[in-house]
Amino acid sequence: VARHDRPVRAVVMTMGALHEGHASLLRAARARADQVVATIFVNPLQFGAGEDLDRYPRTLAADLAVCAREGVDVVFAPAVIHDPPPLVRFSAGPLGAVLEGASRPGHFDGMLTLVGTMLHLVQPDLAFFGRKDAQQLVCIRRMVADLAYDVTVIGVETAREPDGLARSSRNVYLTAEQRTEALALSRALAAGAAASADGAP
Repeated sequence: VARHDRPVRAVVMTMGALHEGHASLLRAARARADQVVATIFVNPLQFGAGEDLDRYPRTLAADLAVCAREGVDVVFAPAVIHDPPPLVRFSAGPLGAVLEGASRPGHFDGMLTLVGTMLHLVQPDLAFFGRKDAQQLVCIRRMVADLAYDVTVIGVETAREPDGLARSSRNVYLTAEQRTEALALSRALAAGAAASADGAP
């Protein structure tokens, strides 16, 4: 039962520069909810020193067009969320210290602080996130469970380019050579899936 007997509300949280991967999240939300909220906010808390906060692509007009096309009911695109920066922040704990978190200390803490704040502000019943960011999804699910958020987190399949590269707002940074190198990951994943299906060890 939706809280307070209101229509079922879904949220898709983004940092903008929307592409087909985001559109697939919005469509998944549209299929499950009466009201779809998209958030657009480049979260400074999850960027480390020397990362691409200043040059992260910002394309609000195009993003709003994507949201309109996908039937989004509300777009929440604040200029600032935490001002001044919060003294109290969420911690991903051990989940945020391995894999990507090992090379980006504090990234997952900053991400969870923003996601937790957005969940509080939007009050959704459903929250849709891409499986592409697998560690992020694990951290969000654990935060929701550990802190008793009244929301269901739904992971959506990774949207890929025709050549197999996972769609990402940062793909615009890749040179032709880097893009070719990046395809090694999707090819390895596909090969592993095929080997598993064939019963190979």
